[in-house]
Amino acid sequence: MENVLRPLIVFGGAVVLTLLIGWATDLLLRKADARHSETPLWGLLRRSRVPYQLVLCAALLRGSYDQAELILEHRVAVGQVLTLVLIGSAAWLVVRIAAAVVESSYSRYARAHHDAARVRRVRTQVSLIMRVVTAVVGVMAVAAMLLTFPAMRAAGASLLASAGILGIVAGVAAQSTLANMFAGLQIAFGDMVRLGDTVVVDGEWGTVEEITLTFLTVRTWDERRITMPVSYFTSKPFENWSRGTPQMTGIVYWHLDHSAPIEAMREKLQDILRECPAWDGRAYGLVVTDSTPNTIQVRALVTAKDADDIWTVRVTVREQMITWLSAEHPYALPRVNTADAVLPPGGHIPSQDGAATGRRLHEPPRTGRG
Repeated sequence: MENVLRPLIVFGGAVVLTLLIGWATDLLLRKADARHSETPLWGLLRRSRVPYQLVLCAALLRGSYDQAELILEHRVAVGQVLTLVLIGSAAWLVVRIAAAVVESSYSRYARAHHDAARVRRVRTQVSLIMRVVTAVVGVMAVAAMLLTFPAMRAAGASLLASAGILGIVAGVAAQSTLANMFAGLQIAFGDMVRLGDTVVVDGEWGTVEEITLTFLTVRTWDERRITMPVSYFTSKPFENWSRGTPQMTGIVYWHLDHSAPIEAMREKLQDILRECPAWDGRAYGLVVTDSTPNTIQVRALVTAKDADDIWTVRVTVREQMITWLSAEHPYALPRVNTADAVLPPGGHIPSQDGAATGRRLHEPPRTGRG
């Protein structure tokens, strides 16, 4: 009877005690969250409930397993497994607590500052810091697990002795990876590009969606994802439309006939912008920027508060101006001219030496007879 009750008491007591401590801790966190609603820290710490209970259960079982006197011939193996579970769950708990602290600090910073560019910069730094912390904690946890095996402890001296050679080999083999990692840190703290920035890379326009220590993801306007190494942004030029102030100036081009009503187009542009919510009202203009034998190039200049709005303003102005010209001034649209040429004053065609030929256009040449 004792052989049955002892394991039940040991394992059942560990599980019940774990659930009670976890419930009491969660109750305290809920009360703290309700009392301090200005900070999300206590609510975020509640996400650590599972690794917290796993650490408690593994620690209680590891400490009381010998008293259970169960499977004595495999006691060492079971103790090793419990130790590995304890180390892994402890690393998981540390990462969750660090994530809660960092996210809470970022949330308070974002509420206190209204500068979107500065908030995006801090968000990028926080994201990369969390990735570094997760990587460091994971490596330390794996190292601690390996050191629990006697064979690994015995091999520690030889591993340390050859660490110099291994370091050189690893550095040469992982040169590109290390370059990307350092480039990621340079991006995070050098404020070159941030999460949410609007960039143009390799002719593609999009928004920075994710930044890691090794790669960066850009979400394009058509919902595609472009993934590239972060070293690209430290070695090649790219356009960052969110650098500095988010306000932008856009241009719209039309190729029209020489008879296009420029003054009427300026008035129509003003009317279009007044009805466009995306226009910020800072500036606008319309001028003729070029001329060819068949058309003229007309450029409209408009402004908006950010990259998304400037796109909306440009397409709105282009569409409505073309619609208005087609309905009110169709002669202003470009066309192939097949009419007869207009004669110069006097009705004569000047010759190459500047003298009039005395012949009208379309008059058949004389043959010299009669």
